[in-house]
Amino acid sequence: MLVENLVQDRLGHAAFGLVAALSALAVAVAALADLGLTPYAVQRLAADADADFLGQEFPVLLPLRGGLGLAALAALLPVGWVLGYRGPQLGLLAAVAAALLLAQYGQFLRGPVQARQHFNTDAVLSVLEKALLLVAILALLPGGLTLGGYVGARLGAAAFTAALLYGVLVRLFGRVRYRWHWGQARATLRQSAPFALIVVLYGINERVDMVMLERLASPAEAGHYAGAYRWVDAVMMYVWTLMPLFFAKFAAVPHNPAEQRALLWFGQRVVTVPLLLVVAFVLFRGEVLFWQFHHSTPAELARMTWCLQILFLNVLVQAFFALYAALLNSTGHVRVVSRLVAVSIVLNLGLNLLTLPRYGAVAAAWNTLICAVLVSAGYLGLVRGRARVAVPWGLLARLGAAFGGLCAVWYALQTFARLAWLPESALATLAFGGLVLALGVVRPAELRRLWPGPGAGAR
Repeated sequence: MLVENLVQDRLGHAAFGLVAALSALAVAVAALADLGLTPYAVQRLAADADADFLGQEFPVLLPLRGGLGLAALAALLPVGWVLGYRGPQLGLLAAVAAALLLAQYGQFLRGPVQARQHFNTDAVLSVLEKALLLVAILALLPGGLTLGGYVGARLGAAAFTAALLYGVLVRLFGRVRYRWHWGQARATLRQSAPFALIVVLYGINERVDMVMLERLASPAEAGHYAGAYRWVDAVMMYVWTLMPLFFAKFAAVPHNPAEQRALLWFGQRVVTVPLLLVVAFVLFRGEVLFWQFHHSTPAELARMTWCLQILFLNVLVQAFFALYAALLNSTGHVRVVSRLVAVSIVLNLGLNLLTLPRYGAVAAAWNTLICAVLVSAGYLGLVRGRARVAVPWGLLARLGAAFGGLCAVWYALQTFARLAWLPESALATLAFGGLVLALGVVRPAELRRLWPGPGAGAR
């Protein structure tokens, strides 16, 4: 993230906005290159019953996954041409997409490493590409960073990492020989289909704004939006790290609404409370996050900050209701959730067509928020109507009161104390901790459940 901030500052918002749009287009199309094969392979490899999966089916998956990647790259260029990209822009699109597809293939190769719990090795591999890219960019900076140099560095880092990942796979599990079998490939694709639909929908939902901004408004507007959305991605990693844990816990009690309710009420605090503080910080001190942008004008920084604050209202909505999606998806309601997300995508496309040409990045941020509110309202209705799990309205009210109190404290600090951002944030954090305890949002018994004692596993 910090590397991309540096690159955007050096290249300028328009040049980086073009790369961001091309990357977003590549992500949306590349979702079809995976078709759920990566999560499917991890699930199968992790299961004791599938101990022979690596030797019997994985050799078929390797060429299947590689072939899908090449097909996605071939399909992407005509899509880019239809959207109006020509000449050098299509070349950049090909390079950006190739880097992304290589990175995705590397993620697929990490499946056996993750599934067989080589966590230290996987941790190193997960940051390798970013580390290589950082080294390459630092090497390019003295001579002047260019758009072509940045895209080339991304492609080189992705290619080297994918080759190294294959070497690690061979080192840990022996040589996996490619083998092709049409019947087995078709059967695998059918089994991975439930994963594929979710991957494709969320890939399109998260990236379509960037492409439409660059095409309908300007590359500079896409750059402003990319600079703000980068922080959303970083903060939401907290949520996406927790979701698989609660997904597994909900899935373990699919026919027990009482246990699901207990998990939902407990998880609501774990997911929401930290993000309330982060959202408040962005609303009152969001400009601090753009400290690396030395070559931007005050107007550009103000526009990015405004987009950031609107987008973090979307984070606030996700903080309250992302857990409800995990409950629904883990208990057999994937299709109705997918339809809800599809409706959100259609609405977002319509709003973008109407508003982006005139209002640019700010409109994209508002449209994202509107769609998040719609989807979250749908989650609430589905949890009550389909899953038949009680919504914790009282807890939601206390969390809302804590956030409102925090904002009131922060406003008072800015109005009367006029402190620097760091001591101001520290005082607001202390006040928030007091509010959380005073309102009964967090209780000692729940903290003990989150961090059980040494004998908890034996009970």
